[in-house]
Amino acid sequence: MSQSRQSNPKYRHYKPKNLGVVRIDGKDHYLGRYDSSESWEKYHRLVAEWLSRGQTIAADTVTPAKPSDSISINEMLLAYWQFAETYYSKDGKPAKELESMKEAIWPVRHLYGTTKVTDFGPRALKAVQQYMVAEQNLCRNVANHRLSRIKRVFKWAVAEELVPPSVFHGLLAVAGLRYGRSEARETEPIKPVDDKHVDAVLPFVTPHVAAMIQVQRLTGMRPDDVVSMRPGDIDRSADVWVYERHDHKNRWRGHQRLIPIGPKAQAILQPFLDRDPEAFLFSPKESEAWRQNERLANSGKERKTKVYPCELRARAAKKEVRKRRKPKRQKHDRYDTASYRRAIDYGFSKAKAAGVEIPHWHPNQLRHTRGTEVRRDHGIEAAQVVLGHARADVTQVYAEKNLQKAVEIARLSG
Repeated sequence: MSQSRQSNPKYRHYKPKNLGVVRIDGKDHYLGRYDSSESWEKYHRLVAEWLSRGQTIAADTVTPAKPSDSISINEMLLAYWQFAETYYSKDGKPAKELESMKEAIWPVRHLYGTTKVTDFGPRALKAVQQYMVAEQNLCRNVANHRLSRIKRVFKWAVAEELVPPSVFHGLLAVAGLRYGRSEARETEPIKPVDDKHVDAVLPFVTPHVAAMIQVQRLTGMRPDDVVSMRPGDIDRSADVWVYERHDHKNRWRGHQRLIPIGPKAQAILQPFLDRDPEAFLFSPKESEAWRQNERLANSGKERKTKVYPCELRARAAKKEVRKRRKPKRQKHDRYDTASYRRAIDYGFSKAKAAGVEIPHWHPNQLRHTRGTEVRRDHGIEAAQVVLGHARADVTQVYAEKNLQKAVEIARLSG
Protein backbone atom coordinates (compact mmCIF):
# COMPACT_ATOMS: atom_id res chain seq x y z
CA MET A 1 0.00 0.00 0.00
CA SER A 2 1.24 3.50 -0.78
CA GLN A 3 1.90 5.95 2.00
CA SER A 4 -1.18 8.12 2.61
CA ARG A 5 -1.07 11.89 2.75
CA GLN A 6 -2.29 11.89 6.34
CA SER A 7 0.70 9.90 7.60
CA ASN A 8 3.32 11.98 5.83
CA PRO A 9 5.58 14.18 8.00
CA LYS A 10 3.99 17.59 8.57
CA TYR A 11 5.28 20.97 7.52
CA ARG A 12 5.65 22.98 10.75
CA HIS A 13 6.62 26.49 11.85
CA TYR A 14 9.78 26.99 13.92
CA LYS A 15 8.76 30.36 15.42
CA PRO A 16 12.02 31.45 17.13
CA LYS A 17 13.70 31.86 13.74
CA ASN A 18 10.60 31.94 11.51
CA LEU A 19 11.68 28.83 9.64
CA GLY A 20 9.78 25.98 8.11
CA VAL A 21 10.72 22.60 9.54
CA VAL A 22 9.80 18.97 9.00
CA ARG A 23 10.67 16.09 11.31
CA ILE A 24 11.58 12.86 9.52
CA ASP A 25 12.59 9.79 11.49
CA GLY A 26 13.19 11.88 14.60
CA LYS A 27 15.43 14.42 12.89
CA ASP A 28 14.41 18.03 12.18
CA HIS A 29 15.16 19.38 8.70
CA TYR A 30 15.01 23.16 8.41
CA LEU A 31 13.56 24.30 5.12
CA GLY A 32 14.19 28.03 4.93
CA ARG A 33 11.90 31.00 5.59
CA TYR A 34 8.50 29.83 6.81
CA ASP A 35 5.79 29.49 4.15
CA SER A 36 8.12 30.58 1.34
CA SER A 37 7.91 28.79 -2.00
CA GLU A 38 11.49 27.54 -1.56
CA SER A 39 10.69 26.00 1.84
CA TRP A 40 7.59 24.25 0.50
CA GLU A 41 9.55 22.93 -2.47
CA LYS A 42 12.23 21.53 -0.15
CA TYR A 43 9.53 20.02 2.10
CA HIS A 44 7.85 18.21 -0.79
CA ARG A 45 11.24 17.06 -2.06
CA LEU A 46 12.31 15.62 1.31
CA VAL A 47 9.01 13.79 1.75
CA ALA A 48 9.13 12.42 -1.80
CA GLU A 49 12.71 11.20 -1.31
CA TRP A 50 11.74 9.71 2.04
CA LEU A 51 8.89 7.80 0.40
CA SER A 52 11.05 6.66 -2.51
CA ARG A 53 13.59 5.17 -0.08
CA GLY A 54 10.96 3.21 1.79
CA GLN A 55 10.49 5.93 4.42
CA THR A 56 14.11 6.09 5.52
CA ILE A 57 15.86 9.42 4.98
CA ALA A 58 19.37 9.34 3.56
CA ALA A 59 22.25 10.90 5.43
CA ASP A 60 23.32 12.90 2.41
CA THR A 61 20.06 14.82 2.02
CA VAL A 62 21.99 17.98 1.21
CA THR A 63 23.79 17.49 -2.10
CA PRO A 64 27.25 18.92 -2.60
CA ALA A 65 27.61 22.20 -4.41
CA LYS A 66 28.22 22.18 -8.15
CA PRO A 67 29.65 24.81 -10.48
CA SER A 68 27.88 28.13 -10.12
CA ASP A 69 27.17 28.37 -13.85
CA SER A 70 24.79 25.40 -13.71
CA ILE A 71 21.22 26.54 -14.42
CA SER A 72 18.27 25.56 -12.26
CA ILE A 73 15.54 23.10 -13.13
CA ASN A 74 13.11 26.02 -13.44
CA GLU A 75 15.36 27.76 -15.98
CA MET A 76 15.73 24.58 -18.00
CA LEU A 77 11.97 23.93 -17.98
CA LEU A 78 11.24 27.50 -19.04
CA ALA A 79 13.59 27.15 -22.01
CA TYR A 80 12.01 23.83 -22.92
CA TRP A 81 8.50 25.25 -22.67
CA GLN A 82 9.31 28.04 -25.10
CA PHE A 83 10.43 25.36 -27.55
CA ALA A 84 7.45 23.04 -26.84
CA GLU A 85 4.81 25.74 -27.44
CA THR A 86 6.01 25.99 -31.03
CA TYR A 87 6.90 22.33 -31.60
CA TYR A 88 3.68 20.85 -30.20
CA SER A 89 1.24 22.95 -32.17
CA LYS A 90 -1.21 22.05 -34.91
CA ASP A 91 -2.60 24.66 -37.28
CA GLY A 92 -1.52 27.38 -34.88
CA LYS A 93 -3.23 25.77 -31.89
CA PRO A 94 -1.67 23.82 -29.01
CA ALA A 95 -1.66 20.05 -29.62
CA LYS A 96 -2.76 17.56 -26.98
CA GLU A 97 0.84 16.53 -26.39
CA LEU A 98 1.63 20.00 -25.05
CA GLU A 99 -0.85 19.51 -22.19
CA SER A 100 0.58 16.03 -21.57
CA MET A 101 4.09 17.49 -21.32
CA LYS A 102 2.84 20.15 -18.91
CA GLU A 103 1.34 17.48 -16.64
CA ALA A 104 4.54 15.41 -16.81
CA ILE A 105 6.99 18.16 -15.86
CA TRP A 106 4.84 19.68 -13.11
CA PRO A 107 6.11 17.38 -10.29
CA VAL A 108 9.71 18.00 -11.39
CA ARG A 109 9.19 21.75 -11.01
CA HIS A 110 7.18 21.25 -7.82
CA LEU A 111 9.87 19.18 -6.08
CA TYR A 112 13.11 20.40 -7.65
CA GLY A 113 12.40 23.77 -9.31
CA THR A 114 15.24 25.68 -7.65
CA THR A 115 17.67 22.74 -7.75
CA LYS A 116 20.63 22.93 -10.11
CA VAL A 117 20.22 20.64 -13.11
CA THR A 118 23.59 19.07 -12.31
CA ASP A 119 22.16 18.01 -8.93
CA PHE A 120 19.20 16.22 -10.51
CA GLY A 121 20.17 12.56 -10.73
CA PRO A 122 18.53 9.13 -10.77
CA ARG A 123 17.52 9.28 -7.11
CA ALA A 124 15.77 12.61 -7.70
CA LEU A 125 13.90 11.15 -10.69
CA LYS A 126 12.89 8.14 -8.59
CA ALA A 127 11.54 10.56 -5.98
CA VAL A 128 9.47 12.24 -8.70
CA GLN A 129 8.26 8.82 -9.83
CA GLN A 130 7.22 7.96 -6.26
CA TYR A 131 5.46 11.32 -5.90
CA MET A 132 3.38 10.60 -9.00
CA VAL A 133 2.25 7.30 -7.50
CA ALA A 134 1.86 8.18 -3.81
CA GLU A 135 0.71 11.80 -4.00
CA GLN A 136 -0.88 12.17 -7.44
CA ASN A 137 -2.35 8.65 -7.35
CA LEU A 138 -1.50 8.00 -10.98
CA CYS A 139 -1.91 4.52 -12.40
CA ARG A 140 1.21 2.64 -13.47
CA ASN A 141 0.82 3.23 -17.21
CA VAL A 142 0.28 6.98 -16.87
CA ALA A 143 3.22 7.30 -14.44
CA ASN A 144 5.46 5.47 -16.93
CA HIS A 145 4.34 7.70 -19.81
CA ARG A 146 5.11 10.81 -17.78
CA LEU A 147 8.50 9.42 -16.75
CA SER A 148 9.37 8.99 -20.44
CA ARG A 149 8.32 12.57 -21.17
CA ILE A 150 10.53 13.88 -18.35
CA LYS A 151 13.51 12.03 -19.85
CA ARG A 152 12.60 13.54 -23.22
CA VAL A 153 12.87 17.04 -21.72
CA PHE A 154 16.39 16.33 -20.42
CA LYS A 155 17.38 14.82 -23.78
CA TRP A 156 16.30 18.05 -25.47
CA ALA A 157 18.25 20.08 -22.90
CA VAL A 158 21.40 18.05 -23.61
CA ALA A 159 21.00 18.74 -27.34
CA GLU A 160 20.75 22.47 -26.53
CA GLU A 161 23.84 22.22 -24.29
CA LEU A 162 21.87 23.33 -21.27
CA VAL A 163 22.54 20.10 -19.38
CA PRO A 164 25.67 17.91 -19.30
CA PRO A 165 25.15 14.59 -21.13
CA SER A 166 26.03 12.72 -17.96
CA VAL A 167 22.82 13.99 -16.30
CA PHE A 168 20.61 12.54 -19.03
CA HIS A 169 22.57 9.27 -19.15
CA GLY A 170 22.07 8.88 -15.41
CA LEU A 171 18.30 9.37 -15.74
CA LEU A 172 18.14 6.57 -18.32
CA ALA A 173 18.99 4.14 -15.52
CA VAL A 174 15.60 4.79 -13.89
CA ALA A 175 13.24 2.15 -15.27
CA GLY A 176 9.49 2.39 -15.60
CA LEU A 177 7.27 0.66 -13.07
CA ARG A 178 6.63 -3.03 -13.75
CA TYR A 179 3.31 -4.80 -13.47
CA GLY A 180 2.83 -6.32 -10.02
CA ARG A 181 6.14 -4.93 -8.74
CA SER A 182 5.17 -1.47 -7.60
CA GLU A 183 2.63 0.26 -5.40
CA ALA A 184 1.05 1.98 -8.40
CA ARG A 185 -2.55 1.09 -9.06
CA GLU A 186 -3.47 -0.82 -12.19
CA THR A 187 -6.28 0.13 -14.55
CA GLU A 188 -8.62 -2.34 -16.14
CA PRO A 189 -7.92 -2.96 -19.85
CA ILE A 190 -10.49 -1.59 -22.27
CA LYS A 191 -12.89 -4.31 -23.37
CA PRO A 192 -15.27 -4.52 -26.34
CA VAL A 193 -18.89 -3.54 -25.71
CA ASP A 194 -21.78 -5.83 -26.57
CA ASP A 195 -23.83 -4.61 -29.55
CA LYS A 196 -27.05 -4.93 -27.58
CA HIS A 197 -25.78 -2.34 -25.09
CA VAL A 198 -24.81 -0.04 -27.98
CA ASP A 199 -28.24 -0.35 -29.60
CA ALA A 200 -30.01 0.18 -26.26
CA VAL A 201 -28.69 3.73 -25.82
CA LEU A 202 -29.49 4.95 -29.37
CA PRO A 203 -33.15 5.91 -28.65
CA PHE A 204 -32.00 8.15 -25.78
CA VAL A 205 -29.52 10.32 -27.71
CA THR A 206 -30.00 12.80 -30.54
CA PRO A 207 -29.78 11.59 -34.17
CA HIS A 208 -26.36 13.27 -34.46
CA VAL A 209 -24.90 11.36 -31.53
CA ALA A 210 -26.60 8.13 -32.62
CA ALA A 211 -25.01 8.51 -36.07
CA MET A 212 -21.55 9.03 -34.57
CA ILE A 213 -21.96 5.91 -32.42
CA GLN A 214 -23.10 3.75 -35.32
CA VAL A 215 -20.45 5.02 -37.76
CA GLN A 216 -17.69 4.48 -35.23
CA ARG A 217 -18.96 0.97 -34.51
CA LEU A 218 -19.08 0.06 -38.22
CA THR A 219 -15.69 1.54 -39.17
CA GLY A 220 -13.58 1.14 -36.01
CA MET A 221 -12.31 4.72 -36.24
CA ARG A 222 -11.14 6.61 -33.18
CA PRO A 223 -13.54 8.97 -31.36
CA ASP A 224 -11.43 11.91 -32.56
CA ASP A 225 -11.84 10.69 -36.15
CA VAL A 226 -15.63 10.53 -36.06
CA VAL A 227 -16.10 13.97 -34.46
CA SER A 228 -13.76 15.51 -37.07
CA MET A 229 -15.59 14.26 -40.18
CA ARG A 230 -16.30 16.80 -42.93
CA PRO A 231 -17.88 16.24 -46.37
CA GLY A 232 -14.74 17.48 -48.10
CA ASP A 233 -12.66 14.78 -46.42
CA ILE A 234 -14.75 11.91 -47.81
CA ASP A 235 -14.05 10.56 -51.30
CA ARG A 236 -17.43 9.31 -52.56
CA SER A 237 -16.38 8.44 -56.11
CA ALA A 238 -16.47 4.63 -55.60
CA ASP A 239 -18.91 2.18 -54.06
CA VAL A 240 -16.82 2.19 -50.85
CA TRP A 241 -16.15 5.72 -49.68
CA VAL A 242 -12.76 6.67 -48.23
CA TYR A 243 -12.46 9.18 -45.39
CA GLU A 244 -9.01 10.77 -45.22
CA ARG A 245 -8.14 12.36 -41.91
CA HIS A 246 -5.55 15.06 -42.58
CA ASP A 247 -4.77 16.14 -39.01
CA HIS A 248 -4.57 12.74 -37.28
CA LYS A 249 -2.20 12.08 -34.39
CA ASN A 250 0.45 10.27 -36.50
CA ARG A 251 0.61 12.86 -39.25
CA TRP A 252 3.99 14.06 -37.96
CA ARG A 253 5.37 10.56 -38.68
CA GLY A 254 4.31 10.86 -42.32
CA HIS A 255 1.48 8.33 -41.97
CA GLN A 256 -1.77 8.56 -43.89
CA ARG A 257 -5.09 7.90 -42.16
CA LEU A 258 -7.52 6.41 -44.70
CA ILE A 259 -10.79 4.95 -43.38
CA PRO A 260 -13.04 2.95 -45.74
CA ILE A 261 -16.77 3.54 -45.28
CA GLY A 262 -19.08 0.74 -46.40
CA PRO A 263 -22.76 0.84 -47.45
CA LYS A 264 -24.21 0.61 -43.92
CA ALA A 265 -22.15 3.55 -42.64
CA GLN A 266 -22.83 5.49 -45.87
CA ALA A 267 -26.59 5.26 -45.29
CA ILE A 268 -26.14 6.64 -41.76
CA LEU A 269 -23.97 9.54 -42.97
CA GLN A 270 -26.13 10.51 -45.94
CA PRO A 271 -28.51 12.91 -44.07
CA PHE A 272 -25.53 14.90 -42.73
CA LEU A 273 -23.68 15.49 -46.02
CA ASP A 274 -25.80 18.41 -47.28
CA ARG A 275 -23.51 21.16 -45.98
CA ASP A 276 -20.36 23.10 -46.81
CA PRO A 277 -17.44 20.75 -47.61
CA GLU A 278 -15.39 22.30 -44.77
CA ALA A 279 -18.20 22.17 -42.16
CA PHE A 280 -18.23 19.38 -39.60
CA LEU A 281 -20.89 16.73 -40.08
CA PHE A 282 -21.93 16.55 -36.44
CA SER A 283 -22.72 19.83 -34.70
CA PRO A 284 -23.75 20.25 -31.03
CA LYS A 285 -25.76 23.33 -32.10
CA GLU A 286 -27.83 21.26 -34.50
CA SER A 287 -28.14 18.50 -31.94
CA GLU A 288 -29.42 20.93 -29.30
CA ALA A 289 -31.86 22.50 -31.77
CA TRP A 290 -33.27 19.05 -32.54
CA ARG A 291 -33.66 18.36 -28.81
CA GLN A 292 -35.47 21.66 -28.22
CA ASN A 293 -37.86 20.99 -31.13
CA GLU A 294 -38.61 17.54 -29.76
CA ARG A 295 -39.26 19.00 -26.31
CA LEU A 296 -41.67 21.61 -27.67
CA ALA A 297 -43.46 19.04 -29.81
CA ASN A 298 -43.90 16.67 -26.88
CA SER A 299 -45.02 19.40 -24.49
CA GLY A 300 -47.64 20.49 -27.03
CA LYS A 301 -49.02 16.97 -27.22
CA GLU A 302 -49.26 16.57 -23.47
CA ARG A 303 -50.89 19.95 -22.73
CA LYS A 304 -54.67 20.17 -23.24
CA THR A 305 -55.40 23.63 -21.82
CA LYS A 306 -54.82 26.94 -23.60
CA VAL A 307 -51.50 28.75 -23.07
CA TYR A 308 -52.34 32.35 -22.07
CA PRO A 309 -50.10 35.35 -22.93
CA CYS A 310 -49.44 36.09 -19.25
CA GLU A 311 -48.01 32.58 -18.85
CA LEU A 312 -45.71 33.10 -21.83
CA ARG A 313 -44.50 36.41 -20.35
CA ALA A 314 -43.86 34.76 -16.99
CA ARG A 315 -41.84 32.00 -18.64
CA ALA A 316 -39.77 34.54 -20.59
CA ALA A 317 -39.09 36.56 -17.42
CA LYS A 318 -37.93 33.45 -15.53
CA LYS A 319 -35.72 32.45 -18.42
CA GLU A 320 -34.13 35.92 -18.50
CA VAL A 321 -33.43 35.81 -14.75
CA ARG A 322 -31.78 32.39 -15.07
CA LYS A 323 -29.70 33.64 -17.98
CA ARG A 324 -28.41 36.61 -15.96
CA ARG A 325 -27.63 34.48 -12.92
CA LYS A 326 -25.95 31.68 -14.84
CA PRO A 327 -25.31 32.42 -18.52
CA LYS A 328 -25.80 29.34 -20.66
CA ARG A 329 -22.65 28.03 -22.25
CA GLN A 330 -22.81 28.41 -26.01
CA LYS A 331 -22.84 25.21 -28.05
CA HIS A 332 -19.89 24.72 -30.38
CA ASP A 333 -19.99 24.07 -34.10
CA ARG A 334 -18.40 20.66 -33.65
CA TYR A 335 -18.09 17.92 -31.09
CA ASP A 336 -14.79 17.01 -29.50
CA THR A 337 -14.00 13.70 -27.82
CA ALA A 338 -15.05 14.99 -24.39
CA SER A 339 -18.43 16.42 -25.50
CA TYR A 340 -19.08 13.27 -27.56
CA ARG A 341 -18.52 11.13 -24.45
CA ARG A 342 -20.72 13.41 -22.35
CA ALA A 343 -23.50 13.21 -24.95
CA ILE A 344 -23.46 9.42 -24.64
CA ASP A 345 -23.43 9.68 -20.84
CA TYR A 346 -26.48 11.94 -21.09
CA GLY A 347 -28.18 9.13 -23.00
CA PHE A 348 -27.44 6.75 -20.14
CA SER A 349 -29.01 9.23 -17.70
CA LYS A 350 -32.14 9.57 -19.83
CA ALA A 351 -32.41 5.80 -20.14
CA LYS A 352 -32.14 5.40 -16.37
CA ALA A 353 -34.84 8.06 -15.82
CA ALA A 354 -37.05 6.08 -18.19
CA GLY A 355 -36.46 2.90 -16.18
CA VAL A 356 -34.01 1.33 -18.65
CA GLU A 357 -30.75 0.09 -17.13
CA ILE A 358 -27.84 -0.01 -19.59
CA PRO A 359 -24.31 -1.05 -18.55
CA HIS A 360 -22.03 1.96 -18.94
CA TRP A 361 -19.60 2.00 -21.86
CA HIS A 362 -17.51 4.71 -23.55
CA PRO A 363 -16.62 5.48 -27.21
CA ASN A 364 -13.18 3.82 -27.18
CA GLN A 365 -14.86 0.48 -26.56
CA LEU A 366 -16.60 0.72 -29.94
CA ARG A 367 -13.17 0.64 -31.58
CA HIS A 368 -12.23 -2.45 -29.59
CA THR A 369 -15.48 -4.12 -30.62
CA ARG A 370 -14.78 -3.53 -34.30
CA GLY A 371 -11.17 -4.70 -33.95
CA THR A 372 -12.26 -7.92 -32.23
CA GLU A 373 -14.90 -8.58 -34.88
CA VAL A 374 -12.49 -8.10 -37.80
CA ARG A 375 -9.78 -10.17 -36.16
CA ARG A 376 -12.21 -13.01 -35.52
CA ASP A 377 -13.49 -13.07 -39.10
CA HIS A 378 -10.42 -12.02 -41.11
CA GLY A 379 -7.30 -12.33 -38.93
CA ILE A 380 -4.99 -9.95 -37.12
CA GLU A 381 -3.48 -8.42 -40.28
CA ALA A 382 -6.95 -7.36 -41.42
CA ALA A 383 -7.65 -5.89 -37.98
CA GLN A 384 -4.36 -3.99 -38.19
CA VAL A 385 -5.36 -2.43 -41.52
CA VAL A 386 -8.90 -1.55 -40.41
CA LEU A 387 -7.75 0.04 -37.16
CA GLY A 388 -4.95 1.93 -38.91
CA HIS A 389 -2.08 0.61 -36.78
CA ALA A 390 1.49 0.70 -38.01
CA ARG A 391 2.41 -2.39 -35.94
CA ALA A 392 0.52 -5.59 -35.25
CA ASP A 393 1.51 -5.59 -31.57
CA VAL A 394 -0.59 -2.45 -31.09
CA THR A 395 -3.53 -4.22 -32.70
CA GLN A 396 -3.18 -6.96 -30.07
CA VAL A 397 -4.26 -4.39 -27.48
CA TYR A 398 -7.37 -3.39 -29.41
CA ALA A 399 -8.47 -6.71 -30.85
CA GLU A 400 -9.34 -9.09 -28.03
CA LYS A 401 -8.19 -12.66 -28.56
CA ASN A 402 -11.12 -14.76 -29.65
CA LEU A 403 -11.58 -17.86 -27.51
CA GLN A 404 -13.99 -19.42 -29.96
CA LYS A 405 -11.21 -20.09 -32.49
CA ALA A 406 -9.13 -21.88 -29.86
CA VAL A 407 -12.16 -23.94 -28.83
CA GLU A 408 -12.76 -24.97 -32.47
CA ILE A 409 -9.11 -26.01 -32.87
CA ALA A 410 -9.25 -28.00 -29.63
CA ARG A 411 -12.43 -29.69 -30.80
CA LEU A 412 -10.81 -30.74 -34.08
CA SER A 413 -7.33 -31.76 -33.00
CA GLY A 414 -6.82 -31.19 -29.28
